[in-house]
Amino acid sequence: MSRLKILALLPLAAALSGCNYIVLAPAGDIAAQQRDLVIISTVLMLLIVVPVMALTVLFAWRYRQSNTSARYEPDWDHSTKLELVIWSAPLLIIVCLGALTWMGTHLLDPYRNIGRIHAERAVDQSKAPLDVDVVALDWKWLFIYPDYGIATVNELAAPVDRPINFHITASSVMNSFYIPALAGQIYAMPGMETSLHAVINHAGTYRGFSANYSGAGFSGMHFNFHGLDDKGFDAWVAQAKSAGGSLGRAEYLQLEKPSENEPVRRWGTVDADLYRLILNMCVETGKMCQSEMMAIDAKGGNGHEGLNNTLPLSYDKYARRGTVLGPEPVFVAGTCTPEAPQGQTTASIKAPLDTAPLTGAGLKRPTFAPLKSSSFFIGQRPKSDS
Repeated sequence: MSRLKILALLPLAAALSGCNYIVLAPAGDIAAQQRDLVIISTVLMLLIVVPVMALTVLFAWRYRQSNTSARYEPDWDHSTKLELVIWSAPLLIIVCLGALTWMGTHLLDPYRNIGRIHAERAVDQSKAPLDVDVVALDWKWLFIYPDYGIATVNELAAPVDRPINFHITASSVMNSFYIPALAGQIYAMPGMETSLHAVINHAGTYRGFSANYSGAGFSGMHFNFHGLDDKGFDAWVAQAKSAGGSLGRAEYLQLEKPSENEPVRRWGTVDADLYRLILNMCVETGKMCQSEMMAIDAKGGNGHEGLNNTLPLSYDKYARRGTVLGPEPVFVAGTCTPEAPQGQTTASIKAPLDTAPLTGAGLKRPTFAPLKSSSFFIGQRPKSDS
């Protein structure tokens, strides 16, 4: 082969070597079941597509104008047998696809606890799953491990063959949490929580990223997911703890500011109440949580006088968060959040009155009587936090 031909083939070889078939060769059982669903659905559809394409070529060749030996029946218009074949075959394929999709939709529901580690091993109910709180920031990922009291940015790890429960939210715009080797993508939205249950079956380092465009730094919004054995995961946790530092409200408000191509960061301790505050959009001290406002609305709200109190809940990263009613950042001040005793979070304080669960937050709040506008106020946030 001439040197010129070799040079001409180099771009093709480079392109082929860059192909990544991780979706078809995943490392997690959920992703593997999703792959099987895609393959089976494709094969079922090809049972119709391939014969149709083949018959199209056959008919074009057999009944070409120059083939005088082919049957010519210009008055033919109906065949019951042919109609049965034409309609029954696609109908059977549709029934199979429908049944397959229906079962897959329920069995692979991301909110559903997984029932197996892999095809030959059930979940050991005596072992607790790994809980991970995921927060999509601009433009980075924050991972909080509530059971271990650590947090990381742009790095995620989990033990092999241990179920993982992801609790996912966002700080500003909608994003999408996606690790192709582990499971399908799940949206992350501010003020809302989505869930994903999955398991990693093979040790290795896999790529995770945002699958939903979210602004200027979107292309750098990716992270490494490490599948580790038990000893390796314990060593990773110990390494995170040894990094020192504490992630609390003030640190989070700084971290939350838009930044691009963030390196891996770790915190040895994290505020146990931080994820709840992020979810309820009330990280600023004294700001009314979304769950509190929902409780007020559930008990009759504040009528026309309370309309303005919903405005500061909207996020505007580029004009200083909460800048809605004037030139300075403002927020609705909380009225019923109790002060937590030392060593106790507000989430652990029991409501003194009748309670009702609140959608999304998973919290309980006291029963509220309808309030007047003087019962709470718009508070100005300190300039140092803006």
